[in-house]
Amino acid sequence: MDPAVIGARLASSAVAPLVKKLFVQEGPGAGLVDRPVRISSLVSFRGEKSTLEINDLHKLAAELVARATQHAGPGERPCPADEDEVVAMHLATTLHALGDLDMDDVQAVGLGHRALANRLIETALAQGSKGYLSQAGAVLYQRLLDTACLHILHFFTQRSTFVARTLVEQSSQLTELITKIDILIERLPSQSAQDAAFERRYADYTVKKHGTLTIVGIDLSHSEATWPLDAAYLSLEAVSQDEHTHGLDGAPLTTLPADRALSGHERVLLRGVAGSGKTTLVQWLAVSAARQEPPRGLEQLIGRVPFVLPLRTIARQDGLPSPARFLASVHCPLDGAQPAGWADRVLTAGRGLLLIDGIDEIPERDRERTRAWLADLLLAYPGNLWLVTSRPSAVADDWLAAQEFSEFALSPMSRDDMAAFIDRWHDAARRTCRTDDERTALDAYQAALHTAVRTKQDLSRLATNPLMCGLICALHRARRGYLPPGRKALYDAALSMLLTRRDTERHVYASGDIQLEEEPQIQLLQRLAYYLIRNGEAELDRDRAERIVAEALPSVPTAQALGDAPAILRHLLLRSGLLREPSVGTVEFVHRTFQDYLGAKAAVEAWDVGLLVSHADDTQWEDVFRMSVAHARPRERVELLTKLLERGSAQGTARLHLLAMACLEHAADLDPQVRDEVKRRADAIIPPRGSSAARDLANVGPLVLPLLPGPDGLSDTEAEGCVITASIVGTDAAIPYLRQFSTHPSLPVRAQLAASWQRFDTIRYFTEVISRLAPDDLYFVAESVEHLRMLQDTGPRPMLLLRGDFREADLFTALDRSPLTHLRLDDNVTLSDLRCLRPLIRLRVLTLTRCPHVEDLAPLAGLPLTTLDLASGRNGTFFDNLERLTTLDHLRMNAVDRQVPPPGYFLPQLSRLTLVSHTRDPSLDWVVASFPGLRHLRIEAQKTDAHPVDLAPLRALGHLETVTLRGIHAVDDDALPGVTVQAQPLPQRRVGVPAEPAEH
Repeated sequence: MDPAVIGARLASSAVAPLVKKLFVQEGPGAGLVDRPVRISSLVSFRGEKSTLEINDLHKLAAELVARATQHAGPGERPCPADEDEVVAMHLATTLHALGDLDMDDVQAVGLGHRALANRLIETALAQGSKGYLSQAGAVLYQRLLDTACLHILHFFTQRSTFVARTLVEQSSQLTELITKIDILIERLPSQSAQDAAFERRYADYTVKKHGTLTIVGIDLSHSEATWPLDAAYLSLEAVSQDEHTHGLDGAPLTTLPADRALSGHERVLLRGVAGSGKTTLVQWLAVSAARQEPPRGLEQLIGRVPFVLPLRTIARQDGLPSPARFLASVHCPLDGAQPAGWADRVLTAGRGLLLIDGIDEIPERDRERTRAWLADLLLAYPGNLWLVTSRPSAVADDWLAAQEFSEFALSPMSRDDMAAFIDRWHDAARRTCRTDDERTALDAYQAALHTAVRTKQDLSRLATNPLMCGLICALHRARRGYLPPGRKALYDAALSMLLTRRDTERHVYASGDIQLEEEPQIQLLQRLAYYLIRNGEAELDRDRAERIVAEALPSVPTAQALGDAPAILRHLLLRSGLLREPSVGTVEFVHRTFQDYLGAKAAVEAWDVGLLVSHADDTQWEDVFRMSVAHARPRERVELLTKLLERGSAQGTARLHLLAMACLEHAADLDPQVRDEVKRRADAIIPPRGSSAARDLANVGPLVLPLLPGPDGLSDTEAEGCVITASIVGTDAAIPYLRQFSTHPSLPVRAQLAASWQRFDTIRYFTEVISRLAPDDLYFVAESVEHLRMLQDTGPRPMLLLRGDFREADLFTALDRSPLTHLRLDDNVTLSDLRCLRPLIRLRVLTLTRCPHVEDLAPLAGLPLTTLDLASGRNGTFFDNLERLTTLDHLRMNAVDRQVPPPGYFLPQLSRLTLVSHTRDPSLDWVVASFPGLRHLRIEAQKTDAHPVDLAPLRALGHLETVTLRGIHAVDDDALPGVTVQAQPLPQRRVGVPAEPAEH
């Protein structure tokens, strides 16, 4: 964003009316023209039709100067008061040069506002304009001129006669820039010069601190490599865990790019497995806010000040920090430079972006005080943005519900995500290649890895998060295209690469240098890892780490060649690639995955079987237990799994039985009786009975696929559960299993199959599953133009669900117009103009879900629409020109906070209405006037504590037959004599199930 324009601190409401006076008004009947218009013919102070005298121009310039100085903060007046008049004179003289420019409006817009300002200065100087300004006066003059030119160009693009065929993008950018400036000025209070200067310095530090990503193994001469966040960042998807939206066709779980989780939410709890990208997302949000250049859809970041607060660091201190100590608690070197009370002023103004990373990385005993700390901050500083991250099961589902946090979960990397990550990793790696031969070899590795991830089940499952995908890329390159099979073998190979191979192969050590072999390094590292696991910590003091190393040295004598314990720890920090020092005096593993793997090895060697089993239901110990089974010998595995099953039975929980089943993939050599017993316990869980149980079962991974039964003999609910589990597992090995269900008669089963396309190889899944689905009553789901074209080319398919940002041009050209009768558009933040749907001459049912920029329904007039669903938490409440949809019989819409529709919201022919109430106290007073012919009304309450609804206002509806209440009760069930009033539970959320307008 242009700092000069922001610096003027003038919102569009203050500038636009003044700029408009510089130009003549359009006469009646003005319309599109076929050629540009000269600027000299537009100004209002030249020619026969002039309406502005030169003195008036000076007054306008003086008014701009006055408004700029009025909006300045205390102590930051832009120039001395006695220079205001001189600045205004120079500004008026420069703006007067508009009448002498030898260019038209299209050329000016093409230049941009900064270049136009420079051209005006050059023209004024050429005419002999002279004068002298102080440095402060010159800065104010330039800022005001830049601001005026921005609004002048915007004014040109908004005129009805503007020829914009080649400048649509520039016009859109001008509008977006002005909008962002207005948001920033509104959000950014008047500041002291000291605060403003520090914020600029802190923003620069934040960009440098968090503007790089660490990719393990990218350069074999270093344990880590850093790459620009902009080039390496990959946005994954997040799934809403708490949005209750029920459409005519049933609403799906909300899925959106993870970096948009804060869009529309002030408080978000984001869950994700280890290595899923939570910390990377925190970095990206911090840098985006610091740069003040958020992407479209994240305007909430404009004017925000990011505070990155990793809990593993701040929770280890005596007390959790107050805002004044935020910077000190994370060892920010700028702490001493911040003005007194600065953080309090930022948060009081509601400008903070608080990024609290790693609830799971602090001991359970500290989580309650952390929640209390959060609650106090939220009470003291409302209106800020909050993102808290955690592993999935570290805290309960409603852990921050009382604080009104929305919950999202990071999805595993899709196949497309894996492919994109592999490409970006190799693009970054090419920067390290010194010769053409190295680059050629890397090209071959890249192609081979793409093939391996697509075809090898174990590999594709391991590469479902950025950490493991990056590790696989590094191993594949280091081993010249060879990868070991299985998770344990992969970790062993990774450790070998990180601990010894990279330094050896790059000739890091000179002749005579002391080299520590792999095994003694592992022995020392696993002692550190096991200490952290046993104590529930994510990092430890360096002094404590040195004592642990010292205690281990008698058992690892070869390590003593490097010196004493501090020297050995220093070597591990510098060379192992597994440890790092996040701040002075603290030590941690580069990722929890390595800590768990090494700690499990130590637990098995110490044979702490009781400790392992007793902690197996602790989320921080789950991976430790699985890796313990992998490290154990056959007899040890028997004892581990037998005791785990016994504890699971004693507790009456399926979770430990699922963990035992998950361990089988790490137990190639295991007593058959124990293996059979584990599988027998799984029979109580398989087939899954319900979607929640199906998702829990999918966490076991590909091992579950051979255990899932075929469709024969299953109930519809069991069949749907099996399909959900297999589709979430998401490997190509699941495709033959899912293919068996493609002809299943149950609509929810086929709908789940249709909605799972994006998780698999596009062509293979389409060929084996999608193409076999019967189209009867089924919404086919497309999440890309490629999906859509494949569906349209092999149709007809009269019902489509398009999810994501399909452009209006794509909808206009790719949709098959003749057979389409049902269309649903989900999560489309780019769609605003519905004219692209006009050719759908047979469209009867239209659903718009989370399409926030659609406001006008006029383009739908003339279509044979009978059912329209506009109820979504991110849609508007009322839409323009609804009354023009004269064929509409069934409408589904939001009802929010007793809002009353505008005049003209009148559909006398409407017989069915569904109100999705987002308020605790819904009102029906307006329904009679808007829909006098109503026969069937359904009310679906989204608030669990909604008050009973008063049905008495509906007595005036002479044709009313039924009222259905879902999730809400009536004040008086007998308020409507002769009308059937019935209560029902809210429907289950589904994807791809058709509308049922007759259901009441």
